[in-house]
Amino acid sequence: MNGVDQPVEGRFDGVEHRFPLRVYFEDTDLSGVVYHANYLRYMERARSDMLRLAGIDQRAVHEAGEGAYAIADLHIRYRAPARLDDALLVVSRVTAASAARTLIHQTVRCADRVLAAADVVAVLVSPTGRPLRQPRAWLNIYAMLVAQGG
Repeated sequence: MNGVDQPVEGRFDGVEHRFPLRVYFEDTDLSGVVYHANYLRYMERARSDMLRLAGIDQRAVHEAGEGAYAIADLHIRYRAPARLDDALLVVSRVTAASAARTLIHQTVRCADRVLAAADVVAVLVSPTGRPLRQPRAWLNIYAMLVAQGG
């Protein structure tokens, strides 16, 4: 299968992951703007692709029964609405990481306007929900992203 037929994954620009998307009718509410919870969906897609492109294989860890990421904390500020057909860009960057958690700052933008900004804390949890230490290889990737971004 050639690359043209692959899903959009976004790309890294330095340490920032840039994930483009478009607003579809299904994303909007009765007022014609993007429903507030959909910003979280956009950010989740962007985070997943950022991690995959960085070399973090969440699927392999999950399928091996070794855990999965869960969002432990999220602070979001909505600044302006997105509307049908808007071309959006989710910009994500890892701001800190430790054995127990990863902090990611994300913005949803339309052209040069920030529509929403969030700070997300992701933690690796066991299949029973217990917090786990992140794999050393993942911490090395995060350390590189944080160091280059600082």
